[in-house]
Amino acid sequence: MTMPDYYGKFYRLYLRFSIVMLVVALLMGIMFQESAKKAPVSAALPAGAHLESIINLALVHGHTFLIGVLIPLAVTWMLYLSLSLGFRPLPEKTLKLGTCLYLPGSVAAVVLMLYKGYHFLLGVRGGQMDFTVLNESLFMGNHILRAAAYGLTHTAMAVGLGIIVFSLWGSMNQAKSSS
Repeated sequence: MTMPDYYGKFYRLYLRFSIVMLVVALLMGIMFQESAKKAPVSAALPAGAHLESIINLALVHGHTFLIGVLIPLAVTWMLYLSLSLGFRPLPEKTLKLGTCLYLPGSVAAVVLMLYKGYHFLLGVRGGQMDFTVLNESLFMGNHILRAAAYGLTHTAMAVGLGIIVFSLWGSMNQAKSSS
């Protein structure tokens, strides 16, 4: 199995990204646990409202593992496996474009989830118990900014991952030339 040089760079980048995001995901779990203690269940914050105030922050931990660790590792493994099965390597430009979209999009998605999680938790700690008001006040009440931020991050992730995965799918029908 011969591996193009740019595959090695791609593997190193994705493995490093996965390691960093693994540490970030673990820290997100600790941050969630410690932050949730700041809004305990009480007469002022009953169990249902408590859960609603921390659920967005709780989701950051798992999402960071998924989009920052598991998906990049899966993509890396699929590319390695495709080469070992004799499929044609993906073009360098395809990997670069997919990477330039997916990695920043995934980091931005985690940051947006952190923002939303702490917005709700700090809002409840500040006395705002109306979750509709908290939801409407995200991004200073600017719904266009909110839609643009969430839309761009999710689109970047989806398009970046799609470019790599669909190119990989196409390479499965093309065996490498035996030269």
